[in-house]
Amino acid sequence: MKFVIRKLFALILILIAGYFCYLHKNWFVEQYHHAKGMYYIYKGDRAYSADNMGKTLEYYLAGLKLYPKHYEAWFNLGNIYAVYEDYYSAVDAYEHAIEANPKFVMAKMNLGIVYSEDLGFFDDAIKQFDEITQINLLKLWIPFVYSNVKSIKGNRGLAYYNKGVAWKRKAMYLPKEKQYLMNEYLGNAIEAYTKSLKILKENYDLYYNRAIAHHLRGEYKEAGLDYCKAIKLSPMKYEGHYNLAVLLRQLDKNRESISELQKAALLISESPNSSTIESAYIFNLLNEVTRRLITSDDYYTQKLTDSMIDGVSYTYVNGKIVADDDFDKAIFKNFQTCSGITYFKSKQEE
Repeated sequence: MKFVIRKLFALILILIAGYFCYLHKNWFVEQYHHAKGMYYIYKGDRAYSADNMGKTLEYYLAGLKLYPKHYEAWFNLGNIYAVYEDYYSAVDAYEHAIEANPKFVMAKMNLGIVYSEDLGFFDDAIKQFDEITQINLLKLWIPFVYSNVKSIKGNRGLAYYNKGVAWKRKAMYLPKEKQYLMNEYLGNAIEAYTKSLKILKENYDLYYNRAIAHHLRGEYKEAGLDYCKAIKLSPMKYEGHYNLAVLLRQLDKNRESISELQKAALLISESPNSSTIESAYIFNLLNEVTRRLITSDDYYTQKLTDSMIDGVSYTYVNGKIVADDDFDKAIFKNFQTCSGITYFKSKQEE
C-alpha cells in the first residue's frame, strides 16, 4: 500500500511539474537559449584570448543571437570592430551593450571615442561623455579586499578629458562660415580639461592638450605655462618641446625657441615611431628661427654654442648620443627645464 501511495505521489508531482512547464514553456526555452548562448560566448572569450578573431566573431555572434542581453559580449564585439576599423558595426555593438546595461561606463566611453575620433559625430560623443559624468554607481570599499572608488573617479576624469578632445576636434573641423565659433568651442575644451585635471591631477596629456587649446585661442601665457607643466611631467616627449618652440617663435623669443627645437630634434631623431615629415618640420623651423636670431641685434651679445646643453657637452657615436650616468641625469634635467618659463611667469604676475 505504501509503495502505491509513493508511486501515486511521484506521479502527481510529475504531472504538476509538467503542467508548470507547459504554462511557462517560454521561460524554460529562454533559459535554455541563455545557457547555450553563454556557452558560445565562453568559447568566444577563449578564441579571443588565443587571438583568433575569426572564431571570436563567429562564437560571439552565435551567442548573442541566443542571449542578446549579454552586455559584456557586445562590448568586446564593439572593441573588435573598432580595431578593424568597422566603426559603424562598433557603434551598433556598443549601443546594444548600453541598451542591456544603461550604466555601462566603458561602453559609453568607447562609443564616445569612436563618435569623436573616427566618425566625426562630435555632439553625439559629447553627449556620451556628459552622461558618464552623471552616472551614479554604487561605491564599494572593503579594506584589503576590494574597492571601486578609484576606478569610478578615474573614469569620470577620463570622460572629462575625452569631452575636451571632442570639443577641440569640433573646433578644428568647423566649416568656413562657422569659424567664429572656434574660440567658444576651444573654451569648452579648456573647461573640460580643467575639470579632468581636478580628478586626474598630474597628467601630461591633459596639460599638453589644454596648452594647445589656449595656444589656438591666442592665450599665450596660459599656453606657455601648460606646455611647461607638460614638459616637466614628460620631458622626453618631443611634441611638448616642439609646440612650445612654435609658441616662443610667435613671441619673438628666438633664443628660447631654438633651445626647445634642439631638444625636439634630439628626441625625434631617437624615436622609432617618428616620421620623416615630422623631422623635416622640426629641422626646417630650427633653421628659420636660427636665421632670425642671427640677424637680430641681441645675437652678438650672447652667442649660442650648439655643442653645449647648460654647460654640459654631448657627443655622438654613429649617430647616437653616448652618455654616462651623470650626463644622462644632466640631459634629463635639461629637458625638464622649460625655456621661457621666466617670461610666462612674469606675464602671469602682471
